[in-house]
Amino acid sequence: MNEFQTVLGAALPVFGTVAAGLVLRKVNWLTEEADQSLLRLNINVLYPSLILDSELGNPALSRWSNLVLAPLVGFATVACGLLLALAARRLAGLKGARARGTFAVTVGIYNYGYVPLPLTLLLFGRGTVGVLFVHNVGVEIGLWTLGVALLSGGTPGRDWRKLINAPLMAISLALILNALGLSSQLPRVILTILHWFGQSAIPMALLLIGAVIADHLHEFHAKSGGRVIATALVLRLGVLPMLFLLLAKHLPASIELKRVMVIEAAMPSAVFPIVLSRHYGGDPATALRVVLSTSIAGLITIPLWVHFGMKFVGL
Repeated sequence: MNEFQTVLGAALPVFGTVAAGLVLRKVNWLTEEADQSLLRLNINVLYPSLILDSELGNPALSRWSNLVLAPLVGFATVACGLLLALAARRLAGLKGARARGTFAVTVGIYNYGYVPLPLTLLLFGRGTVGVLFVHNVGVEIGLWTLGVALLSGGTPGRDWRKLINAPLMAISLALILNALGLSSQLPRVILTILHWFGQSAIPMALLLIGAVIADHLHEFHAKSGGRVIATALVLRLGVLPMLFLLLAKHLPASIELKRVMVIEAAMPSAVFPIVLSRHYGGDPATALRVVLSTSIAGLITIPLWVHFGMKFVGL
């Protein structure tokens, strides 16, 4: 029971901060005009700082098994989720390629960033967070190739340039400095600044997620999408977590990667596909139903899956 309370205690601040962002938007203290500048600051400065703070000198990243297997796991789990969601799209009662493609992407792409980050940090520490970032490279590749192709009806890889971004550059820089043995020679003042900036990344991102949810909350109509919501909940919070945990249990991976897989197995759908569905001609209403329903249900299921997963995998 103490272990479950630890997991629950790590999850509640995450959702509490998201709820705070929703309230701040409703009272107009966090305005829509500020979103773009704060998002750019987070993605291009704060998030890369968090990556460097977590990866520089991280002994878990000195093992090639983590550097190679972690991104492969990230891509494979996304591909698995997309395929399973595509196979079940008729159960959701969806008509039309746009709605079905959007359903597959929002069910298949799990929340791999700002929700698992604080959970991983609180439960397992800096070493596992470094492996999480490398794992997320594979998820990003799956998102911008297979995911975008499903939303737009195009071919995988059309938007490959999106993969070249500040977080990926930060991961590459950290791995290079570690390989050359230079991470320990960086001035203390630089490391302190990176740590301070990195500590700001998670709360700011969670506040922005809450604000985005507040903007789209009026579009959420559960009754008109009951089958979509039910199918999404069964797949994203039922079938896929068990498949992920089976992989984590039997894959010859490091303990850090197994921890990452347990955390990611419990995750609801990612929020970003709501934005992507608008940009690439998908169905935002379907995306909103899947994301909000799995996120709300995740308040209950995340602690349960993480608690069960750690015991099932043997952590």
